[in-house]
Amino acid sequence: MALPTIDRPIFQIVLPSTGEKINATAFTVREEKILLIAQESNDATQEIVAVKQIVNNCLVDKDVGDLAMFDLEYVLLVLRARSVNNEINFSIKDPETEEDVELALDIENVTITKDANHTNEVKVNEDFILYLKYPTIDQYIKIVAMEDKDPLINYQLMVSCLDKIASEDEVHKFVNYTDVEINAFVENFSGSTVKGIQDFFETMPKLRHEMHYTNSKGDKKTFVVEGLRSFFI
Repeated sequence: MALPTIDRPIFQIVLPSTGEKINATAFTVREEKILLIAQESNDATQEIVAVKQIVNNCLVDKDVGDLAMFDLEYVLLVLRARSVNNEINFSIKDPETEEDVELALDIENVTITKDANHTNEVKVNEDFILYLKYPTIDQYIKIVAMEDKDPLINYQLMVSCLDKIASEDEVHKFVNYTDVEINAFVENFSGSTVKGIQDFFETMPKLRHEMHYTNSKGDKKTFVVEGLRSFFI
């Protein structure tokens, strides 16, 4: 006789970017093992691939590849809180004293920060507006896999987030064009267009939380937790 299949309860998570409600289930031992192995690897690419696998295993009716990176980070936080507990204990090295400091992070206090001036629209000229999309985990994996000093990292990230360019009369979706055509188009961007794209990335919503502690010298310090660092610190 086969062992019984244990049903996992389904709960809803509200995506920060759109307010969409998606269905998910909690971690199993399998997901916890994947997370543990990734934590021990100290390899950024392996960590991100593990995150993709874990979230994909827990989503019921949503493709992990459709999530903006900060949405995925938030979903992982909620899954961790619902599956294990809210608290993550870890240690950091104080930059002033070089002593280890024990910290406890309540992941329910980690929120998505949003800049009031953030927009995904960049004015190209009087006729056309460029529309940008948030990077997904697949795009992020490709960027992380590149060498840190590769001068094309920022360029590849920018190109991967081009959605469409539109005027009152026409719309051009970048997915319908080849890499050669897109590269030729991007090379003609003005400085103001590039600046608008940079502002999009700099003001993009992010998972962020400040933790305060006092070191052995009595000095007040702040440690910032951002994004996936919540799981791999």
